[in-house]
Amino acid sequence: IDVGTNSIKFALGHRDEGGTPQSDSETAVVTRLGEGLADAGGLTPASMSRTVDAIGDLVDDARRDGPLDIVAVGTAGLRQASNRDELVAAVHSRCGVTVEVISGREEARLAYMAAVSALPLTGDRLLVFDSGGGSSQFTFGSVDRIEEQFSVDVGAVRFAERFGLADAVPRETVEAALSAIAAELAELRNRPRLDMVIAIGGTSTNLAAVRHRLDHYDPDVVHATTIDADEVDRQIEAFRNRSAEERREIAGLQPARAEVILAGACVVRTILTLTGQGALTVSDRGLRHGVIAERFART
Repeated sequence: IDVGTNSIKFALGHRDEGGTPQSDSETAVVTRLGEGLADAGGLTPASMSRTVDAIGDLVDDARRDGPLDIVAVGTAGLRQASNRDELVAAVHSRCGVTVEVISGREEARLAYMAAVSALPLTGDRLLVFDSGGGSSQFTFGSVDRIEEQFSVDVGAVRFAERFGLADAVPRETVEAALSAIAAELAELRNRPRLDMVIAIGGTSTNLAAVRHRLDHYDPDVVHATTIDADEVDRQIEAFRNRSAEERREIAGLQPARAEVILAGACVVRTILTLTGQGALTVSDRGLRHGVIAERFART
């Protein structure tokens, strides 16, 4: 279970005869755990209640088929929240699961492990990034080696709230948001040319699903999708000109992401700009797959 700032991602699977984890089903539930976090410094009772209920319901459903080993990890929203222990205690009380709050570096490492193992790779200089609701993780390396990784508190929920991007806005507001994001992602500037940029996380998979105009999310279609800068710009304009309710009608967009998708797209666009890349490759694999590989593989 990946307890994110914007959504809960849940993966259920089994080990095959060789001890290799195999996926049976995956679910994502948007709970907006980090709603209001930037202003208040803590999680709100409403956002905690939504998140505890979602985790509890997912665990209850999974346990109906028998006992499970369960690992739950919490990311930026819990790292940043002054009252994270309340959420951890409430989840444990509800379903007996302990949420481990992991560091940004650990989050980046596990996500990188998942992403590079599931894509045809080009070249030897790679960047894997995960632009989440409360933070973005960056890992530079090659197929078999991590060279550098860091986490920055730049996320879709935070910037949607800061610039009012949940609804239609003038182009000037988007430009201001892009400039502010670029200032906070200054670590990406002036680096050697990359061979490939891989994007994971809900923002990027939704951008891919919108590009394909999917009526129903299909991980096999989304995985390995290439999105160029022009497509990101097109989607930014489409989101910018629509209210949250109007965005929910866009084919491919998860309705619960309507309020944060414009901010998320601005983060992705800024990453392309600062790294001098014209396109990125989307991976449907993410943090939860790295956790599965590390915690549940027998070898």
